[in-house]
Amino acid sequence: MSAPKIIALAGSLRTQSFNQKLINEAARFAMQTGAEVEIITLAELNLPLFSEDIEAQGTPADAQLLKDKLRAADGILLASPEYNGSITAALKNAIDWASRTEQGAVPAFRNKVVALFATSPGGLGGLRGLNHVRDILSGIGSLVLADQLAIPSAFTVFDEDGKITDPATAEKVSVLTQQLISVASKLS
Repeated sequence: MSAPKIIALAGSLRTQSFNQKLINEAARFAMQTGAEVEIITLAELNLPLFSEDIEAQGTPADAQLLKDKLRAADGILLASPEYNGSITAALKNAIDWASRTEQGAVPAFRNKVVALFATSPGGLGGLRGLNHVRDILSGIGSLVLADQLAIPSAFTVFDEDGKITDPATAEKVSVLTQQLISVASKLS
C-alpha cells in the first residue's frame, strides 16, 4: 500500500496565524507516519472572490492549482479559524473555487477524508466555526471524520517556533491526524 497523499490547509491569511501553526503541527505528525504531505498556505494563492463572471473568462491559475492538488490527495487536514461563529471568508472562497467542476472532471472535494481542527485564544477554541465547515464540506461530498479538535487558549499552546508545548494537546492533534491517515489509507 502506498503512502496516502495529504493536503494540510489552514483557513487563515494571517502571517502568525494560530491555525496555520496548528495545521503545520498536524502535517508534521502526518509526515512522521510516512504520509506524503503538502501544506497549502491560502495567503500564497491569488484567489479572487468567487464569481461566475470571472469563472466564465477562465478559472484563475491558482484556483485550478488548488483544485488539482485537492483532486490528487487522499485526505485533508483542515484548521479553520472562527470568525463571528463561522468560517473565514478566505476559506469559504477557496472552497467555492475548488468545488467548481470542469466538464468531465471529478469534484475536488468528492470522497476526500477530512479531519477538522481549530484553535482560538477564546475558551471554545474555534468550535462554533467547525460545524459550519462540516456542513459545507459534507454537502459537497467530503467524508468529514466524526472526531474533531478545538483547542482553546491559543496564546499558550505554541512556542516561538510554532511547536505545540503541551504534551496532552500534541497527543490529541497526533491522534486525530493518525485517524485521518488510517481512514484515507483504507479508502484510497
